[in-house]
Amino acid sequence: MVGAGIVGLAVAREYLRRRPGASLIVIDKEQTVGFHQTGHNSGVIHSGVYYKPGSLKARLCVQGARLMYQFCDEHGIKTERCGKLIVAIRQDELPRLADLESRGHANGVPGLRRVPSAEIGEIEPDCKGLAALHSPATGITDYGAVARALEQELRDQGVAFSLGCQVTGIGREHGVTTLRHAAGEYRANWAIVCAGLWSDRLAVTAGAAADPRIVPFRGAYLRLADGQRQVVRGMVYPVPDPELPFLGVHVTRHVDGGVMLGPTAMLVGARDAYSAWRMRGADLRSTAGWPGTWRVARSFWRTGISELRMAASRKAFVRACSQYVPAIEGMRLDRHAAYGVRAQAVGRNGQLLDDFAISATPGATHVRNAPSPAATSSLALAGELVDRFEQQQAD
Repeated sequence: MVGAGIVGLAVAREYLRRRPGASLIVIDKEQTVGFHQTGHNSGVIHSGVYYKPGSLKARLCVQGARLMYQFCDEHGIKTERCGKLIVAIRQDELPRLADLESRGHANGVPGLRRVPSAEIGEIEPDCKGLAALHSPATGITDYGAVARALEQELRDQGVAFSLGCQVTGIGREHGVTTLRHAAGEYRANWAIVCAGLWSDRLAVTAGAAADPRIVPFRGAYLRLADGQRQVVRGMVYPVPDPELPFLGVHVTRHVDGGVMLGPTAMLVGARDAYSAWRMRGADLRSTAGWPGTWRVARSFWRTGISELRMAASRKAFVRACSQYVPAIEGMRLDRHAAYGVRAQAVGRNGQLLDDFAISATPGATHVRNAPSPAATSSLALAGELVDRFEQQQAD
């Protein structure tokens, strides 16, 4: 198993559930599990509203949310089903809100209902809008804690971990898969690769096509300073742009009681750009040299300008959120922001892949795109991945 994020750990768990006692090693370039996307997100347990009916995201999010609540209950990890409002503030957003409602019902999202303007304040007293969707099943947790619980469960079952070990290439010869790293190599019957921000590079070394490529988008989160009145009971989201796989900046109560604003989504020069100034030559060349990057930039330049404005100005950032919760504009912010980097797969044609993408090479199964709601879906996505792995072996 390559990758010790929440998806890789969940896959290892699912594999052992089907094959108790199997010899399994989890390898990751970082010294701790869940270091990248798993440990840098808003902690939302999504309910499945947004996703195209019939897609992997639609099916696995609804199933995965149920499994995630169950896992957290079993392991004593705090969750709250605090609910979410998706709020329309302009007339032109109402048709898109109706489309989301149809999608949510088609996907079997529990309890989803349309809320008129007069009822929005009953759910979120400080929220304003023309209409909203209320998803009471949407919740919050700490995915870093989930990853650590998965790690402990796997270690207790004898799974080996090789942390701080960066796999640089994958090959297959004489029925054996070789995982190359700086100190040598691991040899295995098969590899399942959940490498997140580096998934495309490892897939290509294993013989997969270069399309799609991972293009990193940095998300910034602001936090309301502690000690102020409660401004949201749960979460308040905008109606998203249907052309983009991002949900827009939103207001989210975290499981620790704090309130987060964000995230933004800005193209950056490193796949681990937790600092805005971090640049890596290989990452810059990979992003700038990909035709799809420039096609995305041409199509969404207005969105890019808006993201740059919010990155440069906290006032602009807060103003974007205060359209939905006006009280935020007068509240104090924590000095420190939080950051994450989203591994977004982009096709050569400029298409931003919106669904989970899984592919195969000889001796390996690869996750090529697993953005949000991958954390929510992880336990269900693990079942899908192991199914694909077993089918590959059968073929």
